[in-house]
Amino acid sequence: MEAVVVENPSQRRFELPVGDDAVAAAYYRVEGDNLVLIHTEVPSEYAGHGAATRLALGTFELIRSSGRKAVLRCPFMLKFFARHPEYADVVAG
Repeated sequence: MEAVVVENPSQRRFELPVGDDAVAAAYYRVEGDNLVLIHTEVPSEYAGHGAATRLALGTFELIRSSGRKAVLRCPFMLKFFARHPEYADVVAG
């Protein structure tokens, strides 16, 4: 079974399990009704294996399903969105 992205509101991040105790994470801050995506982090031993892309896909899907909007301040999320314009309904502005 493939790991799924979950939101961890207490740590203000979306998480994707990538190893035994390792997670890839997309951090955010809350501004009004928007989530400002500020940083994406993947453990170095899992870099280059698609974890960040899977994390971004799950993050955008969770934001979409919750009815919220994302403000993109993270360089990785900006690049992801440039390649996936189908998430335009999720991005504020």
